[in-house]
Amino acid sequence: MSKITFSIKEINTLQKNPNVHRVSDRSITYTDDFKNRFMDEYLAGKLPRQIFAENGFDVDVIGIKRIEQSACRWKKAYEKNGLIGLTDTRKNASGRPLKRELTPSEVIERQKARIELLEGQVELLKKLETTERRLLNSSENLNPNNAYQLIQETIEQNGFKGMTKYLCELLEVSRSGYYSYLKAASFREAKEKLDLEAKEIILKAFDRRGYKKGSRSIKMILENEFNILFSRKKIQRIMRKYGIVCPHRKPNPYKRIAKATKEHQVVPNKLNREFKQGVPGKVLLTDITYLPYNGNSMAYLSTIKDASTNELLAYHVSDRITLDIATKTIHKLMKNKKITLHKDAFIHSDQGSHYTSPRYQKLLKKYGLGQSMSRRGNCWDNAPQESFFGHLKDEVDYQSCKSLKELKAKINHYMVYYNNYRYQWNLKKMTPIQYRNHLLVA
Repeated sequence: MSKITFSIKEINTLQKNPNVHRVSDRSITYTDDFKNRFMDEYLAGKLPRQIFAENGFDVDVIGIKRIEQSACRWKKAYEKNGLIGLTDTRKNASGRPLKRELTPSEVIERQKARIELLEGQVELLKKLETTERRLLNSSENLNPNNAYQLIQETIEQNGFKGMTKYLCELLEVSRSGYYSYLKAASFREAKEKLDLEAKEIILKAFDRRGYKKGSRSIKMILENEFNILFSRKKIQRIMRKYGIVCPHRKPNPYKRIAKATKEHQVVPNKLNREFKQGVPGKVLLTDITYLPYNGNSMAYLSTIKDASTNELLAYHVSDRITLDIATKTIHKLMKNKKITLHKDAFIHSDQGSHYTSPRYQKLLKKYGLGQSMSRRGNCWDNAPQESFFGHLKDEVDYQSCKSLKELKAKINHYMVYYNNYRYQWNLKKMTPIQYRNHLLVA
């Protein structure tokens, strides 16, 4: 013990230091945390005087001799018993110290207890280190609620009681927010129950009539067929939360339409992308697409679509891409008694060889249909038709068909669904046939 005594003012100053457990006019009792930190920094190469100064102690008040004595005492205790040797046992010890020599069995028993204590300490440190790494890795891009959930699971699974503050600081979230999160457990359970109920309702519309749909289609089906009002944001949130994924078409900006042969005649583009003219049966779009099936088999689909209503007026499926696929589609259009064409109706297509063929153009004139063509290599001039093919290929599992007959049956089923049951956002949330009737009434 140093001969230096402390004044009342110095005692008050020392008591305010968080590294001091208690102080009298002749002695200082340091906290176990400070002793552990002192040994870490001392073994790292720092001087005792420097360590005391960095931890808020006035070296002149304490005295260099007291610092050196403490350092020497702690070093010996650490070398003998590790971190446990630095623990202040005076608050736990009672009675006089044992003066007699220990028996061999008592020595062995104490050594066993010491080994178990040290092993437990090492395992706890390893466990804590692993947990810290997991928490830090998992906390990337987490919102606060997810971080709170991670902290709760860590404490419950690993038994780290009393470490809430440390774990909150590790993930840089509010401790009060964590406790509020725990109190709101019943509210979250109620919200989860409502979300699950909404999920079941949305799935009914999602798989309605065998075709998967996006949030717009789901909203319209719920309103028109189930009389249920859900906002699109709610539908999108539920779909994201439970992984309900609608197939998306991959854009292909480099797609080019086949060039017309020189002997065929190209006609001007009289449409000029004025697709929505509000007149059913006037602007008719046509094109041909490929439908691979059964591994190495190929079929072809020719369609005619009303640009104003998006209704499919005629279509033809074939395993050959000859001129007949285009002419048969025209014949089916003219035989369709359910539609009425406008007196100025015209067919708009690309500059493919089918549509520049003299035989095809002669057939249009026979039926009194005009003709228009997109600019060369510009698929955007016939965008609604290209869009329909994209949706069909997303929603119909045509590649699994084993025969042309099976493929035709699937296409027939989809055409009925598309015209009568597939609600479309840009048709005032109506189906193509409903919108056609709406325009005719208007």
